[in-house]
Amino acid sequence: MDIRENITGLDHVGLPTNDMAKTKAFYERLGFSVLHERDNGGTQVAFLGRDGFVIEAYENGRATLRAGAVDHIALAVKDIEAAHAACVQMGLPMYQAEIQFLPFWERGVRFFILRGPNEERVELIQQL
Repeated sequence: MDIRENITGLDHVGLPTNDMAKTKAFYERLGFSVLHERDNGGTQVAFLGRDGFVIEAYENGRATLRAGAVDHIALAVKDIEAAHAACVQMGLPMYQAEIQFLPFWERGVRFFILRGPNEERVELIQQL
């Protein structure tokens, strides 16, 4: 499957924070609501959504607190295995060579992260 046909759209934007309560309160004032929340091994994670747009906020204590601090963009894919194989075949640089799993949402997600031309992190993700 061609990678361009596999990508279905933007899944979320990753935003590190040093204060989850403050971050949630700010985005809730803008009309976002908490879609999913969990503790991921000591890191608080909250997915905040509004009108189909999702922000993944995670409290890691390492947020830079300056402009340009968005950590990653995530693109949804239909088939993570096919997406990974296509990216490997195209020789795209990756931050992670293997497909990863996290227990987010109801059944979890599988993903891997590409390194963009500006060192940006581009996550390809499939919700299971």
